Amino acid sequence: MAYGQKNFDGILGMEGFSDALLKNHFGLYGGYVTNTNKLMDTLAAMEKEGNAGTQEYAELKRRFGWEFNGMRLHELYFGNMRKGGAKLKDGSPLHNKILEDFGSYKNWEKDFRATGGMRGIGWAILYYDKMGKKLFNCWVNEHDAGHLSGCVPLLVMDVFEHAFMPEYGKRPDYINAFMNAVDWDTVSERFEGK
Repeated sequence: MAYGQKNFDGILGMEGFSDALLKNHFGLYGGYVTNTNKLMDTLAAMEKEGNAGTQEYAELKRRFGWEFNGMRLHELYFGNMRKGGAKLKDGSPLHNKILEDFGSYKNWEKDFRATGGMRGIGWAILYYDKMGKKLFNCWVNEHDAGHLSGCVPLLVMDVFEHAFMPEYGKRPDYINAFMNAVDWDTVSERFEGK
């Protein structure tokens, strides 16, 4: 079964993100979808031909995580934004968990912004560890390195240069725009497992 590219045109016209920037970013995301499908087909053909033990197969297997996570993280990123954003509801299960784990929403946000502002390329992700029942703001490099095993990504912010350089040049201004666009209803649904 091939993966299809999801349509995120609903966030076009969102304040802080030009349509040109978003459409370019959608195109980049589409490349990850295409490459994920190509890799699945190539790996299946290699297995069928008895080439699963080759170095080429091994390298393509390693590459699969990069392409798949590039696809999925972009879907989570675009999916947790909306025009005008949506505030986190006081007293909601996620709000209460943020208060429990960070002391206040302000403390959580300060840490998330600092995570996203770190030097390098990657992603800032608010994760929930279901086993330990704990929230973490994490830095993820290169799509496929740094994920917390078994944790659920709740809020995903792309901090690769393509997400902010064309419009902002500086990460802090982009992070402000992103935080104003966060759809906390979607993020809360991810936390509640809906």
